[in-house]
Amino acid sequence: MSSPFHDQDQDDEEEEEEDQESQQHSLHQPLLFYRNHHNNYNYNLQYHLPNATSQVALVGANVCPIESLDYEIIENDFFKQDWRTRGKTQMYQYLFMKWALCFLVGLILSLVGFFVNLAVENVAGIKFVFTSNLMLARRYALAFLLFTASNMALILFASSITSLIAPAAAGSGIPEVKAYLNGVDAPAIFSPKTLVVKIVGSISAVSASLLTGKAGPMVHAGASIASLLGQGGSKKYGLTWKWLHYFKNDRDRRDLVTCGAAAGIAAAFRSPVGGLLFALEEMASWWRSALLWRAFFSTTIVAIMLRGFVDFCYSGKCGLFGTGGLIMYNVTSENVVYHFSDIPIVLVLGGVGGVLGSLHNYLLQKLLRVYNMINEKGLFFKIFLACSISLFTSCLLFGLPWLASCQACPTDSKEVCPTIGRSGNYKKFQCAEGNYNDLASLIFNTNDDAIRNLFSGNTDSEFHGTTMVAFFVSCFFLSIISYGIVLPAGAAYGRYVGMLMGSKSSMDHGLYAVLGAASLLGGTMRTTVSLGVILLELTNNLLLLPLVMLVLLVSKTVADAFNRSIYDLIIKLKGFPYLATHVEPYMRQLTVSEVVAGPLQYFHGMEKVGNIVHVLRKTRHNGFPVVDEPPYSEELVLFGLILRTHLIVLLKKKAFLTAPVSTGIDSFQQFTPVDFAKRGSGKTDMIEDIDLTDEEMEMFIDLHPFTNASPYTVVETMSLAKALILFREVGLRHLLIIPKYPGGFPVAGILTRHDFMPEHILGLHPALASSRWKRLRASGQWAPGYMKCHPTDAL
Repeated sequence: MSSPFHDQDQDDEEEEEEDQESQQHSLHQPLLFYRNHHNNYNYNLQYHLPNATSQVALVGANVCPIESLDYEIIENDFFKQDWRTRGKTQMYQYLFMKWALCFLVGLILSLVGFFVNLAVENVAGIKFVFTSNLMLARRYALAFLLFTASNMALILFASSITSLIAPAAAGSGIPEVKAYLNGVDAPAIFSPKTLVVKIVGSISAVSASLLTGKAGPMVHAGASIASLLGQGGSKKYGLTWKWLHYFKNDRDRRDLVTCGAAAGIAAAFRSPVGGLLFALEEMASWWRSALLWRAFFSTTIVAIMLRGFVDFCYSGKCGLFGTGGLIMYNVTSENVVYHFSDIPIVLVLGGVGGVLGSLHNYLLQKLLRVYNMINEKGLFFKIFLACSISLFTSCLLFGLPWLASCQACPTDSKEVCPTIGRSGNYKKFQCAEGNYNDLASLIFNTNDDAIRNLFSGNTDSEFHGTTMVAFFVSCFFLSIISYGIVLPAGAAYGRYVGMLMGSKSSMDHGLYAVLGAASLLGGTMRTTVSLGVILLELTNNLLLLPLVMLVLLVSKTVADAFNRSIYDLIIKLKGFPYLATHVEPYMRQLTVSEVVAGPLQYFHGMEKVGNIVHVLRKTRHNGFPVVDEPPYSEELVLFGLILRTHLIVLLKKKAFLTAPVSTGIDSFQQFTPVDFAKRGSGKTDMIEDIDLTDEEMEMFIDLHPFTNASPYTVVETMSLAKALILFREVGLRHLLIIPKYPGGFPVAGILTRHDFMPEHILGLHPALASSRWKRLRASGQWAPGYMKCHPTDAL
């Protein structure tokens, strides 16, 4: 197996042997070999063999080549001259566009969130109304067929458009966004097709009674909207406004995507502060106060717009379910009563929730590997798998209420009992007049309404203990099968604990439901601050804060002893080379020179066109050291680092010299900043598309004006742990290694994201895998079924 992340092609050694045998023109030989042997340079370079560990990007159901993002500012002469020519007007334009795009992200996402909520409420509402009418007429078989067929049709539609149009839209979307903000750029995850399919597919899946939520799709949609707005314009659609060009770079796009992720949570839960904290705690790998301000602005816009939509829904114009899924849950009334004697049971509830959460993650990880093996067999098997899950879910949901006993309607209820054809706590199902089925009241509702029923206060006598057990078990395993949400299962678990406590506790069952949901969410997601604030904003009750904080702390602590969060496990399964915040202990035992891969490819400051073309065609590296030697410098020195994309621009524009002598021509006469700007996702020029004559291949290019003259460098004796911290915190793509002692070749190698991956490090030093320095806590393993790729790209 081979990797798209290794710094050299797997076939470099074979190519070098063939080139040595040919002994032809320098363009037919590896550049480093030619220079070492024909110029008699003695660089004393020592490299490990080219790395061939497999790290795969599984995007949707497809294995895709991925790249890293360039968050580092390329401080070359061209960049410096461009900034010197900018006046106050351009600076104000840049600042204005930052805030304007944040406003648009919040505005568009609030509209998307409103549309998704109302679509789910109405599509699912129509299904439940017709099913309830058939149940009322005692046509049970026809009701089952309608319920199952409608769910099957929705899932068939969702799985078909996802598999055929945008495979990258499959799944939650949060792992992809989190990996992007870490510096991993997977193809098509933010494309317009992915955005549309994500929205439509999530509506269909949630409406089909699958136990899937809207939070993940909303985060993915928000990030996609932000990424599309930050593309810097589009010639195809006539969006060539000069102000948009300021955002043709990965740094500004990353900030905007962070705002989109925060706004996505705000739109899903109507939780602006919770969304902001979720982006800070879980999503972003890089943060600063200015970004916090703009993200808060985006979530504020979402909150204000959704408030207006809620007011509109109060008028009864939002469809069958009236206020829809935008209304906050009403928990336990105005006063939350609990005592110090309730703390022990809250601790136990959090601990058991942590165990259940880690078990959920473990089972889901195993099941997703099975799903991947099925999906590899082709399109038919993908759709068949989705339809099979839908059929099983429909049969289970329709059959379980028949096992529940009917209960008499409460005489003091403020709601109509039984409720037929709409949301409520009293579904009639197969019961006689004046009775209701409590399990059907949870199942024959949307997920939002089911959670609302469980969270409702002053409803201690409306649900049986056996109902809570049946609902918890079914939702727990259905959330695994459908890769969905655990919130309903957690609420049922908490409410059942409240039933067991009975008169021994003064807390309301609705409060127990909130704490149970918090414990299970904390055990799966492993977030604390953001999740606590989201639950408070959902329930609109600040008095819950101390208990929610306690439950989240306990559940996360317990669950961390077993495995990682659900998002980290999915990132591993998908093969994204994510750089975690922690440093593995064995990294402190290694220096950077002990993991760097080779051989090294480099260029001279005044380089021959043919040599550049040869290296770009034979390798997939995205960064190359540039060195100067006499007569261009007094001694052999490192001048800087030049990117592959910039070299292709120079070749495409044919900025050639007939002799290796600088002419002093201003680079601004030949290029504009837009020429070197980062293009939209998936739009890159390839070296294979550039045609050059034999005469042009013998010309030269002056790389000095376009080389980053101040790249980040580390000495070869630095520990790998310190290098990882620098690499991640600064958001680098390349980190140059320089020798400790002068006199030799000025560059010892290049570190990329791949060199910090455990598979690469432990492959070079297998003894570390069994040493006492290996990290003790469970770290999750790469799924063998996902490791399929070929050397199509490098960092």
